[in-house]
Formats: sequence, C-alpha cells, structure tokens
Amino acid sequence: MRLPCQLFLSAVLLLGLGAPAWAEPTHYALDPVHTRVQFAIDHAGFSKAIGTVSGSTGTIVFDPDDWSTARVEVSIPIARVDLGDAKWNQATLARNLLDGERHPVATFVSTRIEPIAAQRAIVHGDLTLRGETREVALQVVLNGLKRYPLPPFRRTVGFSATAVLSRAEFGIDAWKSVIGDAVELRLEVEASRSRGGTQADDDADAADDAPGDEIQTPGTPVEDPPATPQTEPTP
Repeated sequence: MRLPCQLFLSAVLLLGLGAPAWAEPTHYALDPVHTRVQFAIDHAGFSKAIGTVSGSTGTIVFDPDDWSTARVEVSIPIARVDLGDAKWNQATLARNLLDGERHPVATFVSTRIEPIAAQRAIVHGDLTLRGETREVALQVVLNGLKRYPLPPFRRTVGFSATAVLSRAEFGIDAWKSVIGDAVELRLEVEASRSRGGTQADDDADAADDAPGDEIQTPGTPVEDPPATPQTEPTP
C-alpha cells in the first residue's frame, strides 16, 4: 500500500506546483482617458445637477474566474470636477463644499469583494473624500475582458459601477436648502494589463503582442486587427 500512497502524494504535488501561470490574478492599470466618474445630486428640487471627474489613476488586480481575489486602488483628482460651467466648478471646489485646495484628491481602496454572478459583484471599500473616510459599496458589472482592437493590442478590462452616498457623511453639508444630500455615483472604468507585473502578466504580454492574437470573454466575437496600424483619435 505504500507505493500507491506515494504516487498519490506525488500527483497532488505536481498538480499544485504545476498550476498554469494564467490562473494568477492579473494586474491592470487604469486608463485615465477612458475612466470617468459621474455624479448626480438634487438641485433645489428642480433637477439633478450632473458632474464628471476625469483623469483617475490606479490599479486593479482581477481574475474573472475568482472575483474574491480582486483588489482596487484608485485616485480621483477632485480638482478636475466639471459641471459644465466655470463658476459652478469654482463654487463646488470651495472650502465649504469639496475643499479642492486642501483635498485635491479622493481615494478608493477595496476591502472585500462580494461576488454575485459571473459578471457582477459588490466591491466594498474605503472612500476618502475631503479628509473623511467612509465605507462605500459599489455595484459592479464586468463589461468585457479582451484584447484591445487598436495598437498596442493590450488586454483590457472594462467595468461599470454605481453607488449612492451621503455628502454629509464626508463633512460636505453646506447649502442644504439648495443641494441635496444623496449623491448618485456612476463609474465607467477601463484598465489595461500592466507591464512588469506578475510572471503570468509578462507571459500574456508576449502572447498578446503576437499578430492575430485575441483574448476575450466567452461569447464575445473575435474581430481581426486592422490591416494597417491605427491609433485612437485624441479626445
């Protein structure tokens, strides 16, 4: 009976040590051009004021087969808030509201992931805004994970996320008669695989650089790369 036991233990070790590198979570860097934070807040009961913040940076560690291993760290440049009017932007960044001069950056760091389905999860994390840190739960949907269709053809992941928070919880309580308390958040996020991450990331980089290679989620049609190199128009 000793030999079968030894064979069984050897097989277990081989399976564990020989797990493919692509099983590791992949590191992605946020694309600040194609990542946008949108917020909506009540304006005196007449409408929802809508603003955006562009230029967010950060990292996402993600394995589509195991959401629980995901990690997110994002920096949001509050100083780039845009409500479509220069005076309105200036008022929003004033000390009694966002206080953009003393707190020009907000951060979000995930603390735990709650998988819901193959393409959905709740991402819990700490949002630091105007010097105050509160837990926020983001309802996240995975839109796609595939090879980007333009050079340099990097593997790219895209998410949409929503949340609702109270501005008063972050010490933003001025103008209560005009500005509502509930802030509706919508995030559109794109991130490209980072160079120099894990060995699995580097191996995948080499595979993606090969002509005609495509990384995609199940059910996504394969598109051939352009016949001639193209670059995306500058926004």
